[in-house]
Parts: sequence; C-alpha cells; structure tokens
Amino acid sequence: MSPCPTALFCLGLCLGHVPAQTGLLPKPSLQALPSSLVPLEKPVTLRCQGPPGVDLYRLEKLSSSRYQDQAVLFIPAMKRSLAGRYRCSYQNGSLWSLPSDQLELVATGVFAKPSLSAQPGPAVSSGGDVTLQCQTRYGFDQFALYKEGDPAPYKNPERWYRASFPIITVTAAHSGTYRCYSFSSRDPYLWSAPSDPLELMVTEFSEATTELTVSFTNKVFTTETPRSITASPKESGSPAGPARQYYTKGNLVRICLGAVILILLAGFLAEDWHSRRKRLRHRIRAVQRPLPPLPQTRKSHGDQDGGRPDVHSRGLCS
Repeated sequence: MSPCPTALFCLGLCLGHVPAQTGLLPKPSLQALPSSLVPLEKPVTLRCQGPPGVDLYRLEKLSSSRYQDQAVLFIPAMKRSLAGRYRCSYQNGSLWSLPSDQLELVATGVFAKPSLSAQPGPAVSSGGDVTLQCQTRYGFDQFALYKEGDPAPYKNPERWYRASFPIITVTAAHSGTYRCYSFSSRDPYLWSAPSDPLELMVTEFSEATTELTVSFTNKVFTTETPRSITASPKESGSPAGPARQYYTKGNLVRICLGAVILILLAGFLAEDWHSRRKRLRHRIRAVQRPLPPLPQTRKSHGDQDGGRPDVHSRGLCS
C-alpha cells in the first residue's frame, strides 16, 4: 500500500474522533414565576433554562449595564426600577449560545385600577360577538387585556381613556376570567392595578341533542325542531340502519305527540260544550221562574225610576 492512501486514512480517523463545534449553540428559555405581571412589593423569580451540562449562565437586563452570571434571579419585593426587558444566554467552552427571547417584566399596582365591562353582556352564545371595554379616569394611552391562563396579555393603544377589545365569533375557548390594565407609552412596564375580574360565559348547544319546542297559541299546537342543532352527525361509511332506526323513533314520537294533542283538544271541546249547556239550562230555569209581586206603588216608582224595579227583579233571579 502506498504511503499516500494510508496517510489519508489515518487523517480521516483522527478527524472522526474530534467533535465538530461549528456554529452557535441553541438559545435557552427565560420565564418569570409565578407570572411576568408582578404587583409592587410581591416576589418573583426569573429562571433561565438551557441544556444539561452548561458551564455558565448570564442573565441581563436590557437598556442597562446590569447582569449576573447565574441561571436564577430571585426578587423578594418588586420595585419600579426592576421592571423592564430581560434576556439570558449560556456558555459552553468558548462558545456562547443565542440569546433567549426577551421577557417583559411588568410592575403592576403603580396606578389606580380601571373598570372592565362587556357589551352587550358577559353571557354570549357560541358564534356571537362581544366587546370587552376597559375604561379609566386617567389619560393613559395604552391598555392591556389579560385572561387567566394565557401566557401574555392583549395590548390595544387608545387615547380616549378607554379601549375596546372586540371578540368576533366567540367559542367555548373564550370563556374565562378577564382583567384589564392601563398604562402610558412613556413607561410601558409600569401598569395600573388590575380591574375587577369579569367572567365571560359562552354557551353552546350540543350536536347530539335535539329540542322539541311545543307552543300553544289560540288553542293551536305546533312542533318545531331548531335547525341550528344537528341531530346525528353523518359519518363516512356508516350503515343506513342506525339512521333509519333514528327516523322511525322520531316518527313514533311525533305520532304519539299528535295523539296527545288530539285528546287534549277533544277534552277542551267537551268541557266547553258541557259548560255552555249548563249555562243554557241555568238561564232557561231562571227565565221560567215566577216574578215576585209588584209593589202597590208601582206607578209612582215606575215614574221616578223609569221601570227599574223590573230590572232589579231580573237581577236578583239571575
């Protein structure tokens, strides 16, 4: 074997045992616990998380020269000066990772709380529209709407002491507890106290449920099935037997309901006929009763009252 291929083979083996450290390391994650919205004087912890075996972490606050070489920063009491943007990175050997996504640490409770309302109301049907309005008495030009459980608030700039957050075609996922904040664009990390919570309730119909509405108007019964409710979802490849059995049961229900309605109508007619007959007999017997004797002063009383004694007699008999 010639020396040239042998040398190339040995060089390849040596390079194969050398780890390739080209490029930048993947970025870590940075989170605030329990939340990035921190009331004044309340504790919060910033935690930077990278892969196992990291040599060094660096946590820094942007727009300042302050940083620390550790993965966790515990703040025992939130201050206005600590609000702002943070990021972190880590080092392995001589290489630094990409910086993490920026974390906005917000101090809340700096200003008085705004009010939050829902238009037309906090209860809305699925598929409808609702608008959440945040209003304050101060001249703030920024507002934020926060839903419990969501990672970040929804921001909306306004300049008339209020902001509208429309929610179009609501679903069950929009149900929950909402709060809003107000702040100024000059100090974007100093927010007001949260508004009182607003509970948004979204109601929706089940696809497997049908409703039978029976309305009685002027002794006429009507049965209606809402079109917005699907009685049975259609599946591809499903046999026709269950569907046919469903419609058979539906027809039986309609027939039984019709029979009940006819029986009720017959009962109403019979009761009406019987009551009319009783009133007719009572009226005939009343007419056939003998009239009481007329008073001897019939003429004088009749002249004064215009024949009203006879009317009084009939009224007492009836």
